[in-house]
Amino acid sequence: MNVTPLVWGITIAVTIAFFVYEFFAHVRKPHEPTIGESARWSAFYIGLAVVFGVGLGIVSGWDFGGEYFAGYLTEKALSIDNLFVFLIVMTGFAVPRAYQQKVLMIGIVIALILRGAFIAVGAALIANLSWIFYVFGAFLLFLAYRQARGGHESNPADSAFMRLVRRILPVTDEYHEDKLTVRKDGRRWVTPMLLTIVAIGFIDLVFAIDSIPAIYGLTEEAYIVFVANAFALMGLRQLYFLIGGLLERLVYLAQGLAVILAFIGVKLVLHALHVNEVPFINGGQGVEWAPEIPIWFSLTFIGATIAVATIASLVKTRADRRRVDESV
Repeated sequence: MNVTPLVWGITIAVTIAFFVYEFFAHVRKPHEPTIGESARWSAFYIGLAVVFGVGLGIVSGWDFGGEYFAGYLTEKALSIDNLFVFLIVMTGFAVPRAYQQKVLMIGIVIALILRGAFIAVGAALIANLSWIFYVFGAFLLFLAYRQARGGHESNPADSAFMRLVRRILPVTDEYHEDKLTVRKDGRRWVTPMLLTIVAIGFIDLVFAIDSIPAIYGLTEEAYIVFVANAFALMGLRQLYFLIGGLLERLVYLAQGLAVILAFIGVKLVLHALHVNEVPFINGGQGVEWAPEIPIWFSLTFIGATIAVATIASLVKTRADRRRVDESV
């Protein structure tokens, strides 16, 4: 893609403008969003992402359009998994519902900044090191294995990192509205609100390391990587309040994401073999039998995996609930 600095500048400026509007219109005054408000804004941001993808496909070609939609779906699924961890953090720190918007907003902005940095690093690595695809592929296969075995059983609020933060900083026992610090007894204290944001920021760093190699397995265009991530993060705050109860019912989300990450990992390894320049692999020549998986297949596979994981989760939780009701 031929993306000029002007297009980059406009894209980044519009993204910043959306988040500034979000803060002043919805977050600055603490309140718990209604289901209707969350649903309307979630639909708006998803619709905006779809319209952008269609426009990208018309202007730049549907190969790039397909890469965008595959990347957007993958990043949206990973972001929903991110929301699940946010929910655990909010519960662990007992954040009042009215103040959760502020924590989410700051967390999402931190996520976008970190992902932007990793996107730039990833683009530089891909441009200069062809063997980096082997590293990304192996890393995604490891993440897929960890995701399939894992889940989110530990409480990030009580992690070793947060215990270290508590030892360094004086922390109040109670919230003081949505303030991050307060002065007590002539001394500056941090509130649990600040600790929550620190925990969210640390989690964002981990998720950025996970997600960027995944989308670079679908496209090598840094612009597509950035806009797919930006659109996946837009509306995430509203989605949190809209599907907060549903998150606990997505019991197979981790397994679905593991399948997607493994698929992209294999795709990256096959691509690395196809464009191989590593001397000790096939004499530094490309491996002819290694196929290039087309983007239409990637998009179909990712969409189908998300659909199957969601439907299977809802069927299982409904059956479990029915069995509990019958036993009662």
